Amino acid sequence: MMAETCHAKLASGKKCGRLMAVLKDRRTLLIVMQDFPDPDAIAAAAALRELARSQGEVTTTLTCGGFVGRAENRALLKYLGLNIQSLENTPPANYDCVALVDTQPGAGNNALDPEIVPDIVVDHHPIRAQTRKSAFFDVRKRYGATSTIFHEYLNCCDLEISVPLATALLYGIRSDTADFGREAIQADIHAFLALYPSSNKKMIGRIAMARVPRAYFRTIAAALTGARSSDNCVFSVLGAVDNPDIVSEVADLLLRDEESNWALAIGMHRGELLLSLRSSDLTMDAGKVMHHLVGKIGTGGGHVSIAGGQVPLRTEDLDTIQKLVDGIIRRFLAKLGAKKANLHMLIEKRPDPESMTLAAAVSPDESAGIA
Repeated sequence: MMAETCHAKLASGKKCGRLMAVLKDRRTLLIVMQDFPDPDAIAAAAALRELARSQGEVTTTLTCGGFVGRAENRALLKYLGLNIQSLENTPPANYDCVALVDTQPGAGNNALDPEIVPDIVVDHHPIRAQTRKSAFFDVRKRYGATSTIFHEYLNCCDLEISVPLATALLYGIRSDTADFGREAIQADIHAFLALYPSSNKKMIGRIAMARVPRAYFRTIAAALTGARSSDNCVFSVLGAVDNPDIVSEVADLLLRDEESNWALAIGMHRGELLLSLRSSDLTMDAGKVMHHLVGKIGTGGGHVSIAGGQVPLRTEDLDTIQKLVDGIIRRFLAKLGAKKANLHMLIEKRPDPESMTLAAAVSPDESAGIA
């Protein structure tokens, strides 16, 4: 493991030198994230801004095609004091340097015009062909988080990492690796341990427990009520959602079902179907399964245990959209060997809350444990 860490430092040193050469003498930097940025993307963008500033006077703008919806992510932005602009109102032509972090050209989860070749791409997802056209790219699919890559850059440049930035990078690593419960390598652990002493632990707790509106609970309740299970698979169709991040939250929650190894959540937002896939089955790659689900009708990808996809909707007809969703679910079940005939509700119907008593709310099995 020591050899792996030393090799990573050497590779990052060379990459960092090339990155700084691209940033040298730039005056305006546009950093583009996923349409709905997660903590890893936010931390990576903040780190790239710091690296650019170390090169001299540079105006940096952080953008995305959508918005930050998840309460934890909004809390992280507030703590960092970051203001994210809409890419729609921020023409890349106005900047002499364009960067993509935690996403890549043609990935389908960012709004950068496919005709624009970014100067910089840093990501930890499987590399895409368009990425190789960039002046600088560093894509490490084995890494659990893009934040880990930027931590190595900051170290190679001997830059002091502020408490807020250390906290963001730490939270980005924790978030994308699910506290090292999914893909992570020694480099991620090393970065986490290095960042921990200078991070704000109280703020990490506040971010993780950020308060949410009551609409959040209504959406979660509807998603669970509508969830279906078959063999080792569970899925839920949320319908139209105001906050796209809720789709991935539902997928995370569904995977906690002890009888399921695969969880799929589907939502609809701004003319797109959004798919979020989670897996505890390490014998299959969730990213490849997602490619199978979207086929040629959309884009998608990910890692062994986590993946996302987008399918553009060319109609507003609900019957047509329902057929599209049904087709995705059929492919999902068939790919994983689950039988449609075995479908059943994840949650049995409960009594009307207005007429519920303690006895009605407790199942026979549960009541046996009440003294």
